[in-house]
Parts: sequence; C-alpha cells; structure tokens
Amino acid sequence: MSQPPKPTLADLRVEIDRIDAKMHELLIERGRVIDQLIEIKTRQGGGSAFRPAREASMMRAIAERHRGRLPLDTVESIWRVIISTFTYIQAPYSVHVDVSGGEATMRDSARFHFGFTVPCVEHMGAADVIRAVGGSLGDLGMFALDGGPGAGAWWTALAPPDAPKIIARLPFVERADHPAGLPVFVISKPLVDGAAREVVLESVTLDRWRADVPRGLRKIGAEAIGSAANGMGLALLVARPGTIAADAVTEALRSAGGADVRASEVGAHADRFDASALRDRAN
Repeated sequence: MSQPPKPTLADLRVEIDRIDAKMHELLIERGRVIDQLIEIKTRQGGGSAFRPAREASMMRAIAERHRGRLPLDTVESIWRVIISTFTYIQAPYSVHVDVSGGEATMRDSARFHFGFTVPCVEHMGAADVIRAVGGSLGDLGMFALDGGPGAGAWWTALAPPDAPKIIARLPFVERADHPAGLPVFVISKPLVDGAAREVVLESVTLDRWRADVPRGLRKIGAEAIGSAANGMGLALLVARPGTIAADAVTEALRSAGGADVRASEVGAHADRFDASALRDRAN
C-alpha cells in the first residue's frame, strides 16, 4: 500500500494559518462570554473582578497539562495576559508596583503577570504601594516579599480591617528558571469572595524574639516569613495553613514564651506550586 504524501512546507503554513485564525476566534468568543458576565454582574450590583483562587487553579491546570516544544514560560505568559486583560475589561484597574529594590526586575514581573494593557504605576516602597491601593477604587499593588529597602514591618499597615490585604503570591507556577520568578505579594482592598485561603498571613506583635519561636510555629505548620522591630517590640509576618484555628499562631507563640502577643489577619493566598517536576513530562 502506498503511503500518503508528506505535507509540503506550503501545506504546513496553511495549517498554521488555520490554527492562528481559530485561536483568534476563540479569544473573540471569550470576549463575548465576558460581555455576558459583565451584564450579569451589573444587574447583581457589581463586585470585584479579581478571583485569586480561580486564577491560581487555572495556572496550575495549564502547567500540569502542558506538553510539547513550546516553553511553559510562553504558555504561562500568554494566559496571564489573557486573564489580566479580560479582568481589566470587566473593571479597569492599575497595578501599583514598588520599584525601590530595582526597576527592571519588578517591571518585568508586572508585565509578565499583567501584560501591557493594564496600567503600571511605579512607587518607591511597599508603604507607598499600600497607601495608593487603599486610596483607589479597585487597584492592585505588587511588591517583593521583603517589602524593599528600609520597609520595616510593612505588613502592619495591612492590619486594620478596611486596609488592603494580600490576595496572591506570584508567580502562581514556580520554578528555578522562571523569567519573572521574583516572589512578590499582590494586594487589593478586601475581597468579598473569590479569595484563595490555603495559606493565611498574620501580622503578629510580641515583646521580643525567643529561640523557641521557630519551633513553636513549625509544630502547627506555620513559619515567620518576615520580622522587624517596631514601637511595640517585635513584629512578625507569619504564614500558616488556612485549615488550622484562627488563634493557633497566637497560642503557639505564647507557648514559646511570647508575651503580649497580638495577631491580625493581613491576607491569604493559594498554596505554592512548584512546576520543576513537570519539565520532563512536557518534552
């Protein structure tokens, strides 16, 4: 039996054009669905368009199912632009970015995760970002986990109930050679729904540091990811599992010898997802 003829270069280019046109049509179709979503939300009184839990779930699913020659970096960046831009279409917003630790790195991270349609506003410090988001109608803020040079206990500014809160840790899909791999927090005004709560963050103050603090936190699956002196003694930023009791951190620190322990929730985010193990499967 004769073998079917192999496709020519012209045939393959026609096939690529067909796929490109189909991809464009699907984006247009997604836009029509967003139009319907906007109409429904308008009738129901609006609400934030940000859904950090859904975004984290989508990005994890994309990384897990990806195969082939196209780098995961490219696929991730395409979907981040799609998600962020369609969110912007639902309710325009800006991203306030702390560039005090280096403009290029933070600008790359902002553009990778939010694209070029969403306006990017630069600030010099986490405190300035927090103030800008707090005074906005519905903007986001982004800064490195350490808060930048001289930031101190920046997380204490998130403690008041109406203050902005951490809603995500980026990148959603972590790996050693990520092109925008700098760990950053994203903040917004408190969300009514759609938040990811696998990891809850607490601003904690106590009298001083004690050697038993790390061990006491580890017993409940928590860790101190930030610390700084403040006027009340020591301020800690603690990450704990969202499944444990709200007072577990306070009790753990008291058991470790801490005095005058006070804690306030300052946000939450999805579990960290390391895609390094998926690399071999993609080839």
